[in-house]
Amino acid sequence: MMLYKIISLTAFLICFVTLTYHFLRLVRLGPPKDYSQKKGNLSAAISYSFVGAMSPSKKESAYMHLPTYTAGLLYHFGTFVSLVLYFLFLFNVRLANSIHWIIIFVLIASVLSGLGIFIKRTAVKKVRHLSNIDDYISNLIVTIFQLITLMALADGNYAPYYFIVTSLLFLYLPIGKLKHSLYFFAARYHLGFFYGWRGIWPLKETGKSNE
Repeated sequence: MMLYKIISLTAFLICFVTLTYHFLRLVRLGPPKDYSQKKGNLSAAISYSFVGAMSPSKKESAYMHLPTYTAGLLYHFGTFVSLVLYFLFLFNVRLANSIHWIIIFVLIASVLSGLGIFIKRTAVKKVRHLSNIDDYISNLIVTIFQLITLMALADGNYAPYYFIVTSLLFLYLPIGKLKHSLYFFAARYHLGFFYGWRGIWPLKETGKSNE
């Protein structure tokens, strides 16, 4: 078992170093440069970009597809929980029985959400045409990662397979679209900066969405 843990930890360190490189590259690039006259509050707009603008009521792609939006939230939450569990598994930290079962139910919902998103991606023509091979690989590898985490929680005999799948996830994360786990924050910052500079965000409460 120690060998599998060492392999997964090596993969994690490769992932961490690569993402750190991307992060430092973003920092070196600095904030966006906008030569128009500043009209708004950047701090408020950037905060709004991460919170208010993510609300389903402010996102057309969300409020018109609430089941998919909800599945996406569950899926991302399940991914976060699974990553936390990796470190607990790595150091043999045991969970309280009640927490153990809560996490199992959370991961069941998360895995089903991931499968639902994958089925929609392959079955719905408009979504399929917007997808590429990276979308399918990323969706599958994260869903399999969550599934094997669930299996390892239920039965420790799956631990070797768990660490193998986790290693593959860590190695793929910095080279595929999964690195949006880092670039998401930069993208929201830039979006908030752009609309904040122009005084568009945060939106004034008028009872209607201007987005």
